[in-house]
Amino acid sequence: MSDTRRLSSFAVDDGLFGLDVEHVQEVIRTPPITPVPLAPPAVLGLANLRGQVVTVLDLRTRLGLEPRPQHGTVTVVVRHDGEVVGLVADAPGDLLEVGAEQQDPPPEALTGPPAELISGTCRLPDRLLLVLDVAQAVRVPATA
Repeated sequence: MSDTRRLSSFAVDDGLFGLDVEHVQEVIRTPPITPVPLAPPAVLGLANLRGQVVTVLDLRTRLGLEPRPQHGTVTVVVRHDGEVVGLVADAPGDLLEVGAEQQDPPPEALTGPPAELISGTCRLPDRLLLVLDVAQAVRVPATA
């Protein structure tokens, strides 16, 4: 059982992504976002989450995908190194438990913006889930 991994999943574009549940504070509808002038492209802005100001990042931009005119419908609120950050995704997923036999490292051929964000893959019965490295996902890049 110690090799079982619990992941909170969500969709971005046609992909299924996940984060270890220990980093996920909650999954909410995307709150109103206040843009920040001169912020990097991945920073959608700031949101008030029950009195706490949270930086909100666009996962589509972080993954090198075209942004959508409307922000995603769901925000995955994560905690990392004492900081709370919102990651906007296209749709919520499920809570998944995956065994060690389903987990693989990321493909070596993976390049571009997603390569630094993906820490592994999980083989599910009907598709592949890409596991995000929370430290990289919440990092605010200077560009794209």
